[in-house]
Amino acid sequence: MKRPGRALLLAVLALGAGMFVWREATPPAPEPGASSAGGRPSRRGGGGRRGGNEGPVSVLTAPSRVEDVPVTLEAVGTAQALNTVTVRPQVDGRLVELTFREGQDVRRGDVIARIDPTVYQANYDQAVAKKAQDEANLANARLDLQRYVSLAATNAGSRQQADTQRAAVAQLEAQVKADQGAIDNTRAYLDYTTIRAPIDGRLGLRLIDQGNLVRSGETTGLVVITQLRPMTVLFSLPQQNLRAVAAAAAAGEVAVEALEADNHSLLDRGRLEVVDNAVDQQTGTVRAKATFPNAELQLWPGAFVNVRLTVGVIRSAVVVPTGAVQRGPSGAFVYGLEGDRAKLKPVAVGRQTETISVITSGLVPPEAVITTGFARLTDGDQVAVAESTPAPSGAGSGRPGEGGTATPRPRRARDGDIPTSSTSGDARPEPGPEGRPRRSREGRERPAPGSGPAPAGPAPAGATRP
Repeated sequence: MKRPGRALLLAVLALGAGMFVWREATPPAPEPGASSAGGRPSRRGGGGRRGGNEGPVSVLTAPSRVEDVPVTLEAVGTAQALNTVTVRPQVDGRLVELTFREGQDVRRGDVIARIDPTVYQANYDQAVAKKAQDEANLANARLDLQRYVSLAATNAGSRQQADTQRAAVAQLEAQVKADQGAIDNTRAYLDYTTIRAPIDGRLGLRLIDQGNLVRSGETTGLVVITQLRPMTVLFSLPQQNLRAVAAAAAAGEVAVEALEADNHSLLDRGRLEVVDNAVDQQTGTVRAKATFPNAELQLWPGAFVNVRLTVGVIRSAVVVPTGAVQRGPSGAFVYGLEGDRAKLKPVAVGRQTETISVITSGLVPPEAVITTGFARLTDGDQVAVAESTPAPSGAGSGRPGEGGTATPRPRRARDGDIPTSSTSGDARPEPGPEGRPRRSREGRERPAPGSGPAPAGPAPAGATRP
């Protein structure tokens, strides 16, 4: 095909596509004198925010109620072991045995490791032998002292010799006591060759292998023991909450809950142990510590947890779902019900959480409040309370005032509306501009008003637009 002919064909196709789009988008002209069911002229789109009379707004409601609401403070804390001990050798020597398994629970006094005791056993034996030698010398000196004292009493011997012997006995007695001290010292070193657990807890990973030479000055250690029961959690609170926490602590034990990251799953319940004696001036917070039994080992050292403190209870408070409370230029408000109409009610909100809000004024239980459908809702709009769960058969007619929970009424068709595609064969067709029939997406023709009922099935394969 030559280039001018190709350009002409493209121009014809573009013109045809433009005509098709224009015909589809142009609304039909209203018939003279036509009016809506309410006596007002029918307008496409209407003049309201919701595009005309679309029927009542579908909403869900919940009753306001009276209940006791706990006053809580929330923070993020870090679990910390109550005691953590790094087991280090107290004597030098070769590590001949490790008697534990990594991750094992131990009791205080359980044997963990052994160091070669040969040298320390020899030192102990020498100390014992030295004491025995000095005790023998002491016994002989005491016998000599008795003889010298008897001779001095009869003037057969000098008193000076008796006094000298008495001093020798005292020296040997002191030597025996020194020998006992040496025995105790060497026994202690000998005992240090057997390493025992100093606390109850769980062992960590092994830090040294059997056969290595260990020294008492090393900082690495053999293994770390962590006490898991009970467990503490350290957290910080804003200084603005310090007065409430102090008042609750003065009144009694302050309950604390440890929660998962989702802030709902409970890990453990404990109590507030201590609040620090100073506020951090850089952050404006005060540190606090809570203790938990940790019987099920839900808390692990070093893990981050959410902490919730209960510092009081609001008695007989009026509460509604938090989703029902809206904010506007004049403050907080809720939508109530007056018959089948929505009623805007200004309220004063006291305490608010993720799920409930405490209403201090503006509502009287058990007034119902609207919890959904705010995008299409204004004061005085007609509403239909939809069922949040399927109602049993025969529960009611679905209309207000006739039993059961009301369901929203379907939207009424208006002149000029372009219906969405439907698979049913009895969908009402809409006329195109100037009364010409318009073809639907299913291939059926839409006759002009008054030309007869819509066809029940798809149009023949050869059907074209007249």
